[in-house]
Amino acid sequence: MPPSAKDVNAKEVRFAAVGDLHCTEASAGALRGLFAQAAEVADALLLCGDLTDYGTPQEAKVLADELAIVAIPVVAVLGNHDYESGAPGQVRAALQRAGVQVLDGEAVEVHGIGIAGAKGFAGGFGRASLGAWGEPAIKQFVHEAQGEAMKLESALAKLRTPHRIAMLHYAPIASTVQGEPGEIYAFLGSSRLEDPLLRYPVDVVVHGHAHRGSLEGRTVNGITVYNVAKPLLQRTFPDRPAFRVFSLPAGAAPASA
Repeated sequence: MPPSAKDVNAKEVRFAAVGDLHCTEASAGALRGLFAQAAEVADALLLCGDLTDYGTPQEAKVLADELAIVAIPVVAVLGNHDYESGAPGQVRAALQRAGVQVLDGEAVEVHGIGIAGAKGFAGGFGRASLGAWGEPAIKQFVHEAQGEAMKLESALAKLRTPHRIAMLHYAPIASTVQGEPGEIYAFLGSSRLEDPLLRYPVDVVVHGHAHRGSLEGRTVNGITVYNVAKPLLQRTFPDRPAFRVFSLPAGAAPASA
């Protein structure tokens, strides 16, 4: 079992990361144990989208109440489910009232570590990426992917800390969606999200969305990418709490727990 956060060396910052909580109105009391365990072993909690199931303000209020027990900083990005009911602003506001820092192209600093976050979007990877050609609907789809990549790049450009984390919901590389049906790869992420990580490298990238993907991979410039979708973590580690713990010690590469 990882050590308690209070036992961690002062030069090391530990993060617990999880996505795809899919909180519903019936989830009251179901997530508090998970959050309490995360708060015991980490200095900050990162939530990587699909925080609610249908993106309703009521679901967001339930999640905010569940997070009330968490005394460590909480940073989040929204996911596609959080947009389902057309009220992402209300979801974000409910979480912010609970003290959660919700990023959508912004950057924050937590315990001296810079964190840049955006939802991301779909579109495919590498040579299979969808191009902005043809019907207006296709161009609009690609424009959305480009816009989310620009949000991430803008957030990354603001960071001045020695160590940095990028948070997304959608995957920036294909290797962490492997395990999903090949037919849906294009809807799980986009290589356009990897481009900003080449210009503004970070220590670690965390994302969710791919419930049946792979636990980790690397960008072309060697950045570690963790898929922290809760269903994937539960299935892979049924005897462990459903979050990924990693640390960023001063002056060293990140170490995974």
